[in-house]
Amino acid sequence: MNTSNAIDDGRRRFLGTVVKGLVFAGTASLIPIGPAAARADGVIRPFRVSVPEEQLVDLRKRIAATRWPDRETVDDGSQGPQLGAFREIMHHWATDYDWRKVEARLNAYPMFITEIDGVDIHFIHVRSGHPNALPLIVTHGWPGSIIEQLRIIDPLTNPTAHGGSAADAFDLVIPSIPGFGFSGKPRDRGWNPERIGRAWAELMKRLGYDHYVAQGGDWGSPISSAMARQAPAGLLGVHVNLPATVPPEVAKVLAAGGAPPDDLSDEERAAFVSIDIFFKKYRAYGVLMGTRPQTIGYSLSDSPVGLAAWILDYNNGEPARLLSRNDVLDDITLYWLTNTGPSSARLYWETAGQSVILSAAQKTHEISLPVAITVFPGEVYRAPQTWARRAYRNLAYFNVVDRGGHFAAWEQPALFTRELRAAFRPLRRV
Repeated sequence: MNTSNAIDDGRRRFLGTVVKGLVFAGTASLIPIGPAAARADGVIRPFRVSVPEEQLVDLRKRIAATRWPDRETVDDGSQGPQLGAFREIMHHWATDYDWRKVEARLNAYPMFITEIDGVDIHFIHVRSGHPNALPLIVTHGWPGSIIEQLRIIDPLTNPTAHGGSAADAFDLVIPSIPGFGFSGKPRDRGWNPERIGRAWAELMKRLGYDHYVAQGGDWGSPISSAMARQAPAGLLGVHVNLPATVPPEVAKVLAAGGAPPDDLSDEERAAFVSIDIFFKKYRAYGVLMGTRPQTIGYSLSDSPVGLAAWILDYNNGEPARLLSRNDVLDDITLYWLTNTGPSSARLYWETAGQSVILSAAQKTHEISLPVAITVFPGEVYRAPQTWARRAYRNLAYFNVVDRGGHFAAWEQPALFTRELRAAFRPLRRV
């Protein structure tokens, strides 16, 4: 039997109705390998993950059959993942790694699918047991996924068990971006942050929330910022941990490869240098996916080792440096099993190469809703408060913390949770 076709058939037969994510009428298991017809009736359907064992066997066989490149000609990671260490990770993936553990973690949470604007949207939805919980929609990025947010679910929804008070509680919605994870793959153009932001507003409305806040890092930042610009009914404010603060005149110098302007403060100069290094040394992935996503897509679909190298190399190898081996493999395996390497890459193409950290590209001057920012030291750059106040006219919260990087919720879930509690506390309704 063709596994992909069988899974698509099962997806089309998916039954069940959920009212506001609470009432289960049925469940089904699937991995959306190929595109399937989305339901246009607004129904919210329960979702479970159950990967056929033959797909995991095939994954291990493909890793074992890898034709390896020769060793890098340097003694560091300046050419990409170093062969020796990388082969050890791949050996672990093919022999000892257990996908079923993360599958069980995912299935422990209420998950759903609903069609919005022609695409199936997958999301986790956990309601707090505390009254007056603030609804919050959290968006991941690339090369991350909803797996990034698993460690913040209980601290945010059950704060009294994690050093907080009942007044800190959130109802939590964690969607998979279209083309990522268990969400559907767009068949048409135009699925950029603006369109995704409108879909998220529809999702929150469909779940019955008349007021809520939004949070995002990486692609979640421009998506949350797009929502703030659009200011849909009920959105109270946003928090981002990869803010678009770089001023136009600084962006112009960076694009030309020039030296830092003389009038920058020490903090601004440090940010300039970090961005300059990232653009010149570590952003080749974005250029390729922003211009030729289909080209790299063939490799990402066919070779699990190629996919792993592509993801592990992000931001000078940050995933391998700041996360455990199994954490990273959970994320990579999700990309592999859903075959979303190519479809996730197209989000870069949809934005036509616009940087997510430039204030002009992200139209931050159009945002009037309250904006909160947390600066994590291991991020691509440390946004200076001076730039942040220029970019966001209603900057309601700004804090610099002492640890954490690009995958802040994943790397430092307790600290990340405390930041969201503090950032959104003024927006809560009594």
